[in-house]
Amino acid sequence: MATIHKSGFGRAKVRAAREHSPPAGSKNQPHGFRIAGVQMASGPNVSANLNEAGRLIEMAAAEGAKLVALPEYFAIMGMRPTDKVKGRERDGDGPIQAFLAETAARLGIWLVGCSVPMETPVDGKIFNSCQVYDDTGKMVSRYDKIHLFSLDLGKEKFAEQGTIEPGKHVKVVDSPFGRIGLSVCYDLRFPELYRAMKDVDIIVVPSAFTETTGRAHWEALVRARAIENLSYVLAPAQGGYHLSGRETHGDSMIVDPWGTVLDRLPRGSGIVSAWVNPAYQASLRKSLPALTHRAIHRI
Repeated sequence: MATIHKSGFGRAKVRAAREHSPPAGSKNQPHGFRIAGVQMASGPNVSANLNEAGRLIEMAAAEGAKLVALPEYFAIMGMRPTDKVKGRERDGDGPIQAFLAETAARLGIWLVGCSVPMETPVDGKIFNSCQVYDDTGKMVSRYDKIHLFSLDLGKEKFAEQGTIEPGKHVKVVDSPFGRIGLSVCYDLRFPELYRAMKDVDIIVVPSAFTETTGRAHWEALVRARAIENLSYVLAPAQGGYHLSGRETHGDSMIVDPWGTVLDRLPRGSGIVSAWVNPAYQASLRKSLPALTHRAIHRI
């Protein structure tokens, strides 16, 4: 039987049962676990954003999700780029990090929070930080966004390098759910980043794609990263209109290693969730061993 969920617009969203997503109550459920992504349209008020994020994380946990990821800039989408710099936090100290740690521990889930604006040695800049907390509330990994977005379409301009210092290290997390590769938004356009992760079981891509670039490229890029790495991709996104006047594309999705979109949410606040079946992933990698056929690095 299909399961009915409510989107941010209050419309019923029906997810058909799939062979890798067993129906509730099945006595012969395959080994696996549920993951979820949160979609928001964040604003400049950190407290309000944290409250909304908390509500949606609890919704995902109630569905049985053991790994939940938030979108880029979930805690603050300011009126101007410098707003996030004013809200920067020190390592292990600040309301955003405290929220992530407390929520993960209280709900007994692994939680991916992005972005946490972290201080840098460079005045006027932050690291766009993606942090992973385990089910005890301990931060087990932090990835600082490497690729910084810029766009100039005349009236629509972005230049992240003005307020963000790029990270320098690829990060993969060993977890109860397998190896999780961390990336953020614009990183999605650089497949060499994911190749540098080696074999990963789940790729997380918290994002805030613009409506312009998202409409053109978002789904194609997310599905490509899943297919070429034979990996699940968890891609939570900002989706809607923001007080600053910015419009983000949304379309948060979860994609399986074959490139099939398991769940998606076009716009508004809400969640996407899906069942991850490691046995299914292993069978695909055995049938199509493309990851073992990499040759360019040997030439």
